[in-house]
Amino acid sequence: MTTLDRFLTGDRVALAKVISFVEDRADGYDRVLSRIFSGGKAAYRVGLTGPPGAGKSSLVNRLAVLLADQGLKVGIIAVDPSSPFSGGALLGDRVRMQALYGRPEIFVRSMATRGSSGGLAAATKDVCVVLEGFGFDIILVETVGVGQIELDVASVCDTVVVVFVPESGDAIQAMKSGLMEIANVFCLNKSDRPGAERIKAELESILDVHRQVRLVAKGSPPPWETPVIPTVAIRDTGIAHLWEAVFQHRQYRSQADPAGFRKARARSDLLLSLTELTHERLERTLLESDQLNLAVEQIVSGQADPYTIAHQLFDSWRRG
Repeated sequence: MTTLDRFLTGDRVALAKVISFVEDRADGYDRVLSRIFSGGKAAYRVGLTGPPGAGKSSLVNRLAVLLADQGLKVGIIAVDPSSPFSGGALLGDRVRMQALYGRPEIFVRSMATRGSSGGLAAATKDVCVVLEGFGFDIILVETVGVGQIELDVASVCDTVVVVFVPESGDAIQAMKSGLMEIANVFCLNKSDRPGAERIKAELESILDVHRQVRLVAKGSPPPWETPVIPTVAIRDTGIAHLWEAVFQHRQYRSQADPAGFRKARARSDLLLSLTELTHERLERTLLESDQLNLAVEQIVSGQADPYTIAHQLFDSWRRG
């Protein structure tokens, strides 16, 4: 049997190998994804994002156990910064999730960002497809924790949980222009610490203002009201309430516009695939020819500007 055959029979070792094959962008990885694509049986993807040290790994750990105890199969993608030397995951969230090992319902995979600056590895979407093809019900995606630029998670996941801690303080004001817009659920972790009630009140006040200025078209369903859920992950406090909020958002999305929900997922996945495919082929073509080097020389010598040259190179590649 081939690795893919073993994957299709439920072999977890084969699953790890297929993920590596896809993550490394090995020759033919897109054909493998095409074969294992699950279509309408897609898993529900939940992203957890927020500043470093907010306890995202602990929350993922607790959520995975809660869901596994309910009989669900849970896949975890923990995205870490890349090692500047090996390119691999630098922190290795699997070390912090040792309690999950030995549970057949849970699979943990660390991924390196490999230079991606949006909080997620470039191949995260495709690894989600692999996990869906293997039969997981829920996929938890923990982002690298780089702050406001961590917006890619909204294009990959169905529900986004933004995690804060009481020490966030005025950081909420600085981050609201980015993370506030993508949050479907706010999680105030480490809520047993001083200042938790104040931060919760501040978050709810900001959300109330957003709610008042939001325009809703006539006949449209009422907008989702983003909740703020206090948790203490290391004590397993509030985890069930957090998942209940995620589940309610899932119900809201599926009831408000069931067809639109699936179309939005398909549109996002397709655009991401097209963007990556275009980037890969254009870069390979330019590197294999002298066009790129010639263009660089023209820019450095002042004979051309990078904007005009970029359009010319793209048009030349498209015609070719």
